[in-house]
Amino acid sequence: MKPIIFILIALVFVAVTSFDNNEPKTDQPVLGTRSVKIIEVAGLKFKDLNKNGKLDRYEDWRLTASQRSKDLLLKMSLEEKVGFLLISDIRMKNEAGRQAASTGPVTGEFNETDVVTENNIFTGQPLPERVMSAAGTTKGVSEFHLRHFIYRGNVAPAMIADWSNRLQALCESMPLGIPAIVASNPRNLITNSATIGTSVGTTSFSKWPSEIGLAAMRDLKLTREFADIARQEWAAVGLRKGYMYMGDIATEPRWQRIEGTFGENASLAADIMREVVLGFQGEKLNPSSIALTTKHFPGGGATKNGFDPHYEYGKEEVFPGGMLENNMLPFKAAIAAGTSAIMPYYSIPVGTKYEEVAYAYNKAILRDLLRKQLGFKGIINSDTGPINMMPWGVEGLSIEDRYAKALEAGVNIFSGNADPTLLLKAAKEGKAQINYIDESVALLLEEKFNLGLFENPYVDDKKATEIVGNASFQGKADLAQRKSIVLLRNEDKSLPLKQGIKIYFETYQRPYGRPGNPEPQIYGNAANRNDIAFVSSPDSADIVLLWVKPSMRPLFPSNDKPLRLILSECAVDVNYINQLIAKKPTILAINFTSPFVINEVYNDKSSSIKGVIATFGCTPEALLDVVSGNFSPTGKMPFTTPVSEEAVLKNKEDVPGYLEGDAYGLFKYDEGLTYK
Repeated sequence: MKPIIFILIALVFVAVTSFDNNEPKTDQPVLGTRSVKIIEVAGLKFKDLNKNGKLDRYEDWRLTASQRSKDLLLKMSLEEKVGFLLISDIRMKNEAGRQAASTGPVTGEFNETDVVTENNIFTGQPLPERVMSAAGTTKGVSEFHLRHFIYRGNVAPAMIADWSNRLQALCESMPLGIPAIVASNPRNLITNSATIGTSVGTTSFSKWPSEIGLAAMRDLKLTREFADIARQEWAAVGLRKGYMYMGDIATEPRWQRIEGTFGENASLAADIMREVVLGFQGEKLNPSSIALTTKHFPGGGATKNGFDPHYEYGKEEVFPGGMLENNMLPFKAAIAAGTSAIMPYYSIPVGTKYEEVAYAYNKAILRDLLRKQLGFKGIINSDTGPINMMPWGVEGLSIEDRYAKALEAGVNIFSGNADPTLLLKAAKEGKAQINYIDESVALLLEEKFNLGLFENPYVDDKKATEIVGNASFQGKADLAQRKSIVLLRNEDKSLPLKQGIKIYFETYQRPYGRPGNPEPQIYGNAANRNDIAFVSSPDSADIVLLWVKPSMRPLFPSNDKPLRLILSECAVDVNYINQLIAKKPTILAINFTSPFVINEVYNDKSSSIKGVIATFGCTPEALLDVVSGNFSPTGKMPFTTPVSEEAVLKNKEDVPGYLEGDAYGLFKYDEGLTYK
């Protein structure tokens, strides 16, 4: 009897363990086609993607993603596999892009012109060799065998949907019918620092607080709703992969990417990351998911002196507080939630046990730490340009040898170059080993199979218009904006403002590097609010509401001088601000994209400032709802703001502000008042 018992136990084990992301399917999916024929087998329908008149295993949606991937891998040529390992920019006809100017009205047709640059697309510095950052669409798909793209443009939802359908139809017409996947940077967040590779900026999509604002919101349920709403909007237009979100911890206040983090507390960032991944992807990657690429492993916030590793002078990441392990918490949460991909940063770890090469080349970081220790089984996607533009630590290697080292280290797909010529050369010469190439292609195929792209990559452009940015979605986003606002000081219970009090509301915002003061942005009676009496000058007001939006030196281009966080270095005329504050009792609101040092206009002894508010990406209406009492503030600070520039200079790059000591901060992490 014992052998029978063992057999039964084994069968039960196989049955239980088969219920994973690769479990066989039995329900007929909706098939979307433009050119291939439908095959019917046993009353079920399948797409004849390779046009051979029979059902191949990779075309059989009943099989697991792993089984289908293995079958398709055998059918792909080396050229097709190599093209599959690149993800590059893609544009519509006449659309401006990196190193490319607009030549007429943008349409949903293909751009057919290669974009080739001789300079680093981020820093503008000359490159040793020219780089094709985007290929003409038809050429890229048919000759280079590209199937992974990054769309950074900002057009109407219907146009994105129509263009996406055209792209998928082109891919379907190719010999194996492998669909494309189109990725994007964030599109749903209010930000003052949108730039290449960080955020698309203001779009037609629902508008939520910035990432740091989601951390200030402290509402995990609403965070999950944000991700689910954004998922629906993205899927409606055919964007199925997000280059987001950042698991980096905001421990170095001078780093220019803090607005894109979930703050300085790794545990809070981990909680938010979990909800974001589950909201976009679901419990398992499926045909309604947006696949996420969590970045930048193992965390880029501890960069030396706040410099960014897009620049050679910023390539070192340092850990004077010994807190490298603290960086891992958000990434562990993302892995546990099932993030589809992880992106390593450009940095070189200094003073650790790891090889001093950029993370994309660091085998101990990617294969040993990320895969073996942390158990990550998904795709490792390089950041844009470590091969051609930011090859820190391996500058002496040829391009072919860089590809080989990065593949061996664990990278599965390379961002920033649309031309597979040198990667193909490395493969043919045996430098880039075929087992690493096959390993990578298999993972990338499985993602596409799990997303249902082989069955139906097409979208309805009319529904896209109805779904993206609809009133219901924006209503949730409006709530999030209000919940992200933090009340920091409320002297004499000046807030909420009393009914009938006369208010002068001015927004001060000047682009970095532009001389002179901007024309005052005065929010007046045109706002059509019955609860607030606006006046047009501070002299006739009872109280001034002053909303200052500092502008840092941008990430691109930057320079090798450490960022200064005092307001006078962040496009703010502090004399103008102080003169305005001196006229009347003032509510001072600051939009914090970084932990600005505001001691030039405020300290705890400032008598004319009756209230201090922190915002992190919101509309004037959201701010007014808080100051008027229509919404009682609940937000908490996502980071500590340094009390002085001296405190900034003394900070340890990898240590969060709440651990820097009591004398470090003016507004502390987790600080926040309410009216109740």
